[in-house]
Amino acid sequence: MTLELITGPARSGKSRWAEHRAALCGLQVHYFATGPQLPDDPAWQERLRQHRLRRPPTWRCLEVGHGLAGALDNLGGSDVALVDSLGTWVSGALALETGAWQQHCQVLLASLQQCPARVLLVSEQTGWGVVPPTRLGGLFRDRLGRLEEQLSHGCTHLWLVVAGRAIDLLPASQAVPRD
Repeated sequence: MTLELITGPARSGKSRWAEHRAALCGLQVHYFATGPQLPDDPAWQERLRQHRLRRPPTWRCLEVGHGLAGALDNLGGSDVALVDSLGTWVSGALALETGAWQQHCQVLLASLQQCPARVLLVSEQTGWGVVPPTRLGGLFRDRLGRLEEQLSHGCTHLWLVVAGRAIDLLPASQAVPRD
């Protein structure tokens, strides 16, 4: 498994950094979009339009939603998967009870471990000092944070993107001991 986790706050440049990294590979890029279409949300539609304009026409784009693990299972060693984003994948499964959620994550982790392609996984950083005012917001923060920590242990690069700058955290950090 060759996995790069690219994380940071909203509007930091995470997706652009992932797109840059994917373009450098020289391999067939499969762009896996995990978010909803939301045709009645003009702001969301504008974000989707901007993402589409940045992607080269040779990249294959697939709206995978909850089917991310299955999409990864179909890749070969000469492919690159750019997954944008883990946060929308998590938010799409917030209704799952704890046991079902854990199984959902295990399926994804197993697919990532078996995937012969290089995977660039974009994910949002949440909870930097702000306590969500709702139960659902707290659940999202907790699930995404735990999943990112699990993924970080298998990464070849762990990018933090802030204010348009990318830092690979792996060479300059140590893993926090697990519980």
